[in-house]
Amino acid sequence: MTNHSETTGSSENGDIPGPVKPGRTARTRYDGPGDEHQVTLRTPAELADALPYLLGYRPEDSIVLVALRDRDGRGRFGGRARLGIPANADDWTGAAGQLVHGLVTGSERRGVRPEQMVAYLCQEPARGETGREVMERLRPLAQKLRVECGALDVPVVEALCISAGRFWSYCCDEEACCPAEGAPMGLPGTSVLAAAATYAGIQVRGSLSELRARLLPRENAAALEQEAALDAAAVTVVSRILDDAGRSEVAEETLDLARRVMRRLADAPPVSGVPAEDLRDDQLLGHDEAAALILGLQDRTTRDRAAEWMEGDEAGPALRLWRALARRCVRSYGEHAAAPLTLAGWVAWSAGDELEAREALAMALGADPDYLFARLLHQACNEGLDPESVRRCLRAERGGRGGGGGDAADGGEQADGPAQRRPAEPSSAPQVPPGRRRRTRSAVPADGARRRARAQGREPAGRIGRPRTPAGGERPGGARTARTRSRASGAEATGRKETCVEGASAGEHATEGSEERA
Repeated sequence: MTNHSETTGSSENGDIPGPVKPGRTARTRYDGPGDEHQVTLRTPAELADALPYLLGYRPEDSIVLVALRDRDGRGRFGGRARLGIPANADDWTGAAGQLVHGLVTGSERRGVRPEQMVAYLCQEPARGETGREVMERLRPLAQKLRVECGALDVPVVEALCISAGRFWSYCCDEEACCPAEGAPMGLPGTSVLAAAATYAGIQVRGSLSELRARLLPRENAAALEQEAALDAAAVTVVSRILDDAGRSEVAEETLDLARRVMRRLADAPPVSGVPAEDLRDDQLLGHDEAAALILGLQDRTTRDRAAEWMEGDEAGPALRLWRALARRCVRSYGEHAAAPLTLAGWVAWSAGDELEAREALAMALGADPDYLFARLLHQACNEGLDPESVRRCLRAERGGRGGGGGDAADGGEQADGPAQRRPAEPSSAPQVPPGRRRRTRSAVPADGARRRARAQGREPAGRIGRPRTPAGGERPGGARTARTRSRASGAEATGRKETCVEGASAGEHATEGSEERA
């Protein structure tokens, strides 16, 4: 499970007239085309039913906070935040403080400080456990959330536990609405709120585990074939990347191959259902092709050029390709998934899908916690910044090479190598926070490659993690040693800057933040 904080949805998507109290009335307004619709939430049951529509997905093993605020005499749903429930109860105090302070301070930065809060604890029973036992076990966590909110003068007006198809209220003890054995949740999609949300175009996309499954490495017989292809490709690709001329050639070959695969994906006939779509894409991508792309994208200049396929007709096929490549980072190549996962998160964010963006970027940080591009994008996405500032930066990079607007779709040639840039872009240059050492990936190349790099005045700047070996075992040789060196494909020339992530206002840049991860 990815354990990270996030803010979801718009703070302007619903109205609640007056303070919300347990068992009292709350009205949520959804604006349909041409007229206004109101839905009345009268009970904790209806608040429980509203949760998937407030988030856009069904949370699992999660703490969720929903802010309420007053505007023109009418209450409104504000920001929403989610954090995975820590397995160790000793971590609950820290998790509660992180989530509450993150949501309140984030809302304050947007000028909409919460006045009240609704808290949800969602967790399915373990084997042999009942839903009520889950509720009782999580009661101290609910109390910690109430204490943290109270310390910031934001009272929790309802706290619900949802487990095993039932819900319990930690704030209401009226047997009529909140019995001790819990009350059953309604069937999904059958409530008045569900109908209103559907009419307004609000979709619930299933669970986070289903979304993550599209990005996780495959664990089947084909994984062995893919690993063998990665081992074989690493033998030649890594040594070429460590050479200046070879690095430029690998970049062009990687981008040209990516364009061909994207055209192949775009031309594929449609199928029904997400699993069928992913299976179709997997079948259209060969093991050798995936290996060449995964290794080529470890070079950050190549990755930045691939990030330019973030809008228009390029975005859809690019996102499908990055997902497919993330699924091919199998076994000991898990750290290599940081590049395709970051690209998938970036394209999803650029296309307006913040949910997939946050999950993909969090998974990228799980694969490589020091991957700066993922850290910057993850924080910017969580803080609700506009991705257009990053798109402008990438368009400038593309225009500076004379690449035009459609080279990915039509297979046109890139004019310059990945290290060439248009001079004097005054405000688009990426920023690294002052006073902080820039963290890069350090290479572990062979001695000869290291000497050649030094002779050229450049030490490869990429951290190459060694493949894990069993305790007491010897490091594998041959192709396995090549795999260890393959992570040198993260090398970049000294002085290479990360892609900029600007804030919504002039001069505001996202900086490195700390995220909880799996």
